[in-house]
Amino acid sequence: MSLRALYGLAAPAKLNLFLHVIGRRADGYHLVESIFVLIDWADTLHFELRDDGHLARHDLGLALPDDDLCLRAARALQSASACSAGVDVSIDKQVPWGSGMGGGSSDAATTLLALNRLWGLNWPRARLQEVAVKLGADVPFFVGGHNAFVEGIGERLTPVVLPQAAYAVVKPPSELSTRDIFEQLTIDAVNASDILAGLPQGADRSCLPAAWQPGFGTNHLQRAAQNRCPEVAQAAGWLQASYGNSRMTGSGSAVYARVSSVQNSVMAVSPVAAFPAEGLPGLPPGWVGRMCRSLPQHPLVGWAG
Repeated sequence: MSLRALYGLAAPAKLNLFLHVIGRRADGYHLVESIFVLIDWADTLHFELRDDGHLARHDLGLALPDDDLCLRAARALQSASACSAGVDVSIDKQVPWGSGMGGGSSDAATTLLALNRLWGLNWPRARLQEVAVKLGADVPFFVGGHNAFVEGIGERLTPVVLPQAAYAVVKPPSELSTRDIFEQLTIDAVNASDILAGLPQGADRSCLPAAWQPGFGTNHLQRAAQNRCPEVAQAAGWLQASYGNSRMTGSGSAVYARVSSVQNSVMAVSPVAAFPAEGLPGLPPGWVGRMCRSLPQHPLVGWAG
């Protein structure tokens, strides 16, 4: 192996344009329909090859759990490939935890893609996806590399081409447990008119323009999240008042609104002057937010066959 390091690799977050929970499997996993869109709020990862087989993570900002999804991804790929090499992974964590934006899953996917190159595996994307799906429901999307219509438990991906859009994204200090939110969901309450699953098997889901127009569908987890965390409703109210739309992403607690334009690609929001040009009230201490743009594809989309 001549390649010894890879620096400055992005792990972008995602937003759910809608999230419909349409059933539950016998093993307890929920079946969903959603459109995932990549945004330019991202973590940055650096990888340095080790010859001793050891896997280590170094936090450049916020401290992560001892055995985070990034390390689990590296360990899973090392085991699946029988690779004798190791890696030092350094993470500059910017995407907030517990936000429903897929930050940890994106870190895991970037790790799989980076180690595929650093370790000289050169696996095709389909083979990496076999590892990804065992790590978490969102990891296959980030490995897939494209904005996508997502079905099943998150493993069935249909790439879609979306017009570029700008979003105001706000996250309150509270973090939400995905498991807790799903446990509060009542499947019987799901509105059948929101569901697209009635399409015949093999139907071209990439030709469903209504499904990614602003205002389509809903997030079936939002009510449960707001019951558990009133700040989600508070954020949704702010964005609704400022932009005329708002929706929680994933299982929360981040909420976003589609906006007409963004002056800068990523604009940090201070507690006292959030989106002043757009009229959004200042964020309280401990809240974070950014103006974001959608991405046409993952920055590492070409790193797997």
